[in-house]
Amino acid sequence: MIEYRNLKIAILGGGTVGANVVELLGRHREELEARVGTGLEVIGVAVRDANAPRTPAIPAELLTTDAESLLTAADIVVELIGGLEPARTYVLKALRSGADVITANKALLATHGPELFDAAEQVGAQLYYEAAVAAAIPIIRPLRESLAGDRIRRILGIVNGSTNFILDKMDIEGWSTDEAMRVARELGYLEADPTLDVEGYDAAQKAAILASLAFHTQVPLDAVHREGIAGVTHEQVAAAHDAGYVVKLLAIAERLDGPDGHEGVAARVHPALVPRDHPLAAVHGGNNAVFVEAEFAGELMFYGAGAGGVQTASAVLGDIVSAARRHLAGGPGVAESTSADLPVLPFAAVRTRYQVALDVADRPGVLAAVAQLVADHGVSIETASQTTRPGEGGAEPTATLVIVTHRAAESALAATVAALGRSEAVERVTSVLRVEGL
Repeated sequence: MIEYRNLKIAILGGGTVGANVVELLGRHREELEARVGTGLEVIGVAVRDANAPRTPAIPAELLTTDAESLLTAADIVVELIGGLEPARTYVLKALRSGADVITANKALLATHGPELFDAAEQVGAQLYYEAAVAAAIPIIRPLRESLAGDRIRRILGIVNGSTNFILDKMDIEGWSTDEAMRVARELGYLEADPTLDVEGYDAAQKAAILASLAFHTQVPLDAVHREGIAGVTHEQVAAAHDAGYVVKLLAIAERLDGPDGHEGVAARVHPALVPRDHPLAAVHGGNNAVFVEAEFAGELMFYGAGAGGVQTASAVLGDIVSAARRHLAGGPGVAESTSADLPVLPFAAVRTRYQVALDVADRPGVLAAVAQLVADHGVSIETASQTTRPGEGGAEPTATLVIVTHRAAESALAATVAALGRSEAVERVTSVLRVEGL
């Protein structure tokens, strides 16, 4: 057997994930080297402040504030800085020097993915990113390799643990939105500024990555429709529970027929009602899950911890092993597949179901008026239920009318809700949620 030189690994970022990668590489070095077939040498860890406390600790001799010096000396560069800059500049420089790059940076990939993949292809390098979506859950490699010969029809993902924790506690414990967010912040699920999670930005970045990968088509981040959970109320969650649903923030990527009859793709993030017998309904706490509907393989579920230093480090280590094996085998990296180049369709083209709750007067003709208005917009009602409340002080009784529509275009459904809000038969539209997973 020919002996190969040690492979040099540079790590950019010494936060929780970076520190865990260094610690695990040191603790399991002999075993990992046996799997790879050669030595693995960490040549440095680039940080902003070498004196900052870290858990686990990083050996002082590895710490440096000079990231540039590591980039061209390494065979494998692990980018764990986060954000767009200087991460983009460092990754491009590393790739152009011929190094393979491993990143957990979802924002970078969602925003600059095509540029980075092109840079890697130009020099025969490889960009790995298993840790960028759902941390320890292996979803990138199955989509990129195992299902590369299949046709993915749709992906439904719970890909943000913070919002799943909040909605789960509202569902199971009956907590208010404010109480669930307060506990999530105390437990470290939410930052002081929760916007990235609560407003759906984090999930949208991951949706763009999954859609691009699953459909072999570049799906830009600004094409992902995004709604967060800030508007989800305790009353909506409780009503969903009583009706046999659970509210989840879903990242959805799917193939669709466009208005011209040609196939396209769409990606979206929003709260949705999921039937309690659907596998995603059983995803509790801060866990993540990705549910894949494939034409040949059928339905597949990937479930596990979607965040955490050790969990994310696990995915990074898997990519390090893959990159090291590629170096030993030789040859250029495998280019990212964008051969399908399907059109990215607007959100209005999406077909889904709505659950709409209305406050109405309890008198004859109201349901007929609502049904007619819905039909006038090309939408049909699948189910309707009514709960009556006695009037106070001699006033006429009122009722809550809950309708669930059949699948229809998002544009038609949105127009229907707007018309209901203007209708004299409706006092108030109290809740609108999409229904997925049926």
